[in-house]
Amino acid sequence: MKTFAATAILALMTTPALAADVPTVGGAPMYPDKTIVENAVNSPIHTTLVAAVKQAGLVDTLNSEGPFTVFAPTDKAFGMVSDESLQQLMMPQHKEQLGQILACHVVAANAMSDAIMGMIADDGGMHAVPTVGGCTLQAKMNGNNIVLTDENGREATVTLADVRQSNGVIHVIDRVLLPRQ
Repeated sequence: MKTFAATAILALMTTPALAADVPTVGGAPMYPDKTIVENAVNSPIHTTLVAAVKQAGLVDTLNSEGPFTVFAPTDKAFGMVSDESLQQLMMPQHKEQLGQILACHVVAANAMSDAIMGMIADDGGMHAVPTVGGCTLQAKMNGNNIVLTDENGREATVTLADVRQSNGVIHVIDRVLLPRQ
């Protein structure tokens, strides 16, 4: 009985420490043993992104082994896109275009922020980031923040970096990036 009690107390004492190691996005825990999609569906600040990923048919891809780096725009970032444009993109006939836009937020690698910052430094302050959508983002530093510039000159700042997933990493960004128009 004493062994059971000691084990129970030890378990209770270590559980908060383990929970403290799990980052949150929008208050939702992001478990490193879950996939990008499994975690993203729980993020209250990524509901538009999750809906778009479902509409574009990318759930299976982002649930696969990867590794992937996803620059994940928040709902607030999608709020910068006009309601009319967003509604158009979510129509079934625009599935391919929506898929390309989303794929321009995905890199086929597990790129943690320190690696990205190192590449930026090694390349003299700007590093080209090819995406699975065929876009090339330009990564640079603005103070301690990684800033991505799309092919149209729009800039997105990484507001939360290095959210580890079982099949890659998520970096939360504050703007939707678009392919060249």
